[in-house]
Amino acid sequence: MTTARRQTVFAGLDQPESWPPTPRAPRPERLDAALDTLPRVGPALKRKLAKLGLETVRDLLEHRPRRYEPAVPEVPIAALAGDEEVAIAGRVLNVSTRRRGRLTIVTARISDGTATVSASWFNQPWLADQLEPGVRVRLRGKPGPFGFDVRSYDVGEGEATADFAPVYPASEEISAQKLRALVAAALPRVDDVVDPLPAELRDRERLPLKRDALAAIHRPEDPDEAEIARRRLAFDELLLLQVGIARRAAERERSLAASLGEPGELVRRYRRALPFALTPYQERAIRELDADLARTVPMRRLLQGDVGSGKTVVALYALLRAVENGRQGALMAPTETLAEQHFLTIADLCLELGVTCALLTSSSRKRERETAAQADVVVGTHALIQEGVELRDLAVAVVDEQHRFGVEQRAALLQGRAPHVLHMTATPIPRTLALTVYGDLAVSEIARPPASRKPVVTRWIPEERASEAYTRLARLLREGRQAYVVCPLVEASETTLARAAEEEAERLRAHELRGFRVGCLHGRLKPAERRELMARFKARELDVLVATTVIEVGVDVPNATVMIVQEADRFGLAQLHQLRGRVGRGAEQSYCLLVSRAREELTETAQTRLQALCDESDGFKLAEIDLELRGGGALLGTRQSGVSDLRFARILHDRELLERARAAAREIGATPGPLLDEADALFAGVEPEALA
Repeated sequence: MTTARRQTVFAGLDQPESWPPTPRAPRPERLDAALDTLPRVGPALKRKLAKLGLETVRDLLEHRPRRYEPAVPEVPIAALAGDEEVAIAGRVLNVSTRRRGRLTIVTARISDGTATVSASWFNQPWLADQLEPGVRVRLRGKPGPFGFDVRSYDVGEGEATADFAPVYPASEEISAQKLRALVAAALPRVDDVVDPLPAELRDRERLPLKRDALAAIHRPEDPDEAEIARRRLAFDELLLLQVGIARRAAERERSLAASLGEPGELVRRYRRALPFALTPYQERAIRELDADLARTVPMRRLLQGDVGSGKTVVALYALLRAVENGRQGALMAPTETLAEQHFLTIADLCLELGVTCALLTSSSRKRERETAAQADVVVGTHALIQEGVELRDLAVAVVDEQHRFGVEQRAALLQGRAPHVLHMTATPIPRTLALTVYGDLAVSEIARPPASRKPVVTRWIPEERASEAYTRLARLLREGRQAYVVCPLVEASETTLARAAEEEAERLRAHELRGFRVGCLHGRLKPAERRELMARFKARELDVLVATTVIEVGVDVPNATVMIVQEADRFGLAQLHQLRGRVGRGAEQSYCLLVSRAREELTETAQTRLQALCDESDGFKLAEIDLELRGGGALLGTRQSGVSDLRFARILHDRELLERARAAAREIGATPGPLLDEADALFAGVEPEALA
């Protein structure tokens, strides 16, 4: 890139007073034009682009390159030799198009004065119109048996993208090359971009104009320039997110909740009744809860902790704070199995404290529901918010694994009320991600489990060695231990190789675990059957529980010390970590064996996922690895489908940028302007409670 162009692209970074004037007034409506307004975009291509989420010119300009081709040496055509990647430049002598079956081949003869060479492009028929005789081209690729194999190219004067060409996320239907050509056609419209940032903020943060950043992200001269552009666009995304979240949070906090004052005698008796001392992390979380509950602003706190870290103990503390003030507490879980487990965990403690506790699920009868709704502490599923259920006097609500509930379900729990709300998750969220997605929602972390618990020894073995796993399991069962065997599906399917829980249970009873008591648990069992199975397993009347992921969260059997996960490569990293958390809940050493296809049959991502689980037991570190593997993705997808994905921000690496954006959002507040308009448009239709 020339010095003049660099000064234009990043005008004002060093000399704000020298910003060049805009040549004409922007017309932002042109950015919302459909892509078929660009040259050579017909109905078929328009449909293919829509599958990539590209429907407008703005979408195309904000389609960030996933990487850039490193520069290669430019050589004369006469010097082409070997198989190293190089660039050549010359003019088109002639061009031809031919078809081979369904394949369209465009071939051009190129000369640079030293020699000529043929270059071919496949399934890019539109190039024939651009490659007219006399047009200058710059090609990047390798010499091949039939001429020059082109990997990337520029057509016309003054372009140099073959040296540092952007490579876009593409699809089987649309090549990265085609996307590069389409972006080039859209780039002139960056002049229609209105910069949402106030000039003073942009100057203080030393950020280029948005239009210049968009141009530079697609046409950088080097990696540094590309990163400056990315950070400007990432700052916009994070700032819009923080402004929108702050505005909705402000709306939410206009409601008033009852102050629950200082902790009383009931929670002091609760502490004495616990058979163990609370960890420092639990104590800190309780102090944070007490500070929130003393206020009249409704508490909105996220309690996150690794599997087995003791979140339920803290959650019950919050519920009892409501009870000791003569009010009611409710705990809502996403599945009946998890609700039942929570109820079994806290019911005995509540009974000892003289607190009424009831379970309310969709399988509860009408009279049972009416009685349960009057209890001091109600544990249930989404049935808690169904029509006809009138909670007596809700003051504290705990929502477990809240990301599994829809926005409407979470909002319905609070309909017409202003309780204090504690959201709880056993899926650790990297701190930066929590700040990004949850905005001003307070976050409490229980970062470590009780010291008495030993890390679960995790091993990854191929299917052909699965018999060794069952040999080891049988030995531990004879010593009095119990185990889980996890399968992906409930019953056999002709369309998948996944083992079914029912088939696996029958097979194990007849072969590897003959003589042991084997039960089978899955989501299609009736609630009463599930409760009976879990009660038998907990009472040691069963040795092995073959199950689907219905046991992923909430199941607590300290004597279960072995887990075998069949076809482990079919599960996500977070899900595998949750499953592993069902063992290692007592003082005995526990084991998790991951059984999968042979390593060479797995994708690189699947291999990385399974190896990470073997190497790491810290859920927060695994959450970061998982985020790296999956990318930022649809950060708000499980919370509100209308909010856009982050395209430029890199969640794990932009912590400092996020902090700057949060500070700027607080400064901007409710100041009218393009930024506020964009934030309101971004969060249009998002209720305040959706952000919790």
